[in-house]
Amino acid sequence: MQATLRAAILIDGGYLRVLTRKASLTYNPELIEKVGLACLDLATETLHRILYYDCAPYTGAHRQPVSGEFTSWTGNEQWLTDLSCKDYFAVRRGVLKFRGYKLKRIPYQPTRALVDSDFEPVFEQKGVDMRIGLDIATMSDERIVDRVILVTGDTDCIPAMKHARKAGLQVVLVQLPNSNPAQELFPHTDLKRAVTWPTS
Repeated sequence: MQATLRAAILIDGGYLRVLTRKASLTYNPELIEKVGLACLDLATETLHRILYYDCAPYTGAHRQPVSGEFTSWTGNEQWLTDLSCKDYFAVRRGVLKFRGYKLKRIPYQPTRALVDSDFEPVFEQKGVDMRIGLDIATMSDERIVDRVILVTGDTDCIPAMKHARKAGLQVVLVQLPNSNPAQELFPHTDLKRAVTWPTS
């Protein structure tokens, strides 16, 4: 009888959120849990842990680009706490930084004076890719798992993927419906696994 492989599932929350928005799905802890569990091949793998990487919603106030009036954002991060309390889940938090504003429509055709509503805020995740890389490196060096299953499309993971394979781990790249992961990821992947959206 073939021995099962210990597997850790690593989910890039920003990447998964974009895909669920395209699929018109409600993004919440229940959906994230179902997607994570669907990434596991029960016939050949046993779950070590699902690691979820994301930032809490932004909280802060900044001046709008035209009027100069302050606008504020208040985020509720309870959903991240709820997710971390689920079985076999661990949440790794980065930080969301405000990077200013950008025009909603580029190129801009000057038919009137600009107003605040012509702009949208720009936020940047910091520390998420680093945490993914550190966890993969730790699991590789300590041989905690046999397989790393990645839900991401980001090339920043490539050094960690290469490190895992050199250490003897297998790397599985999950492909969800309408996903378009960077082609540069494929040479550093042992298996590509198609996963459909959970139906219940």
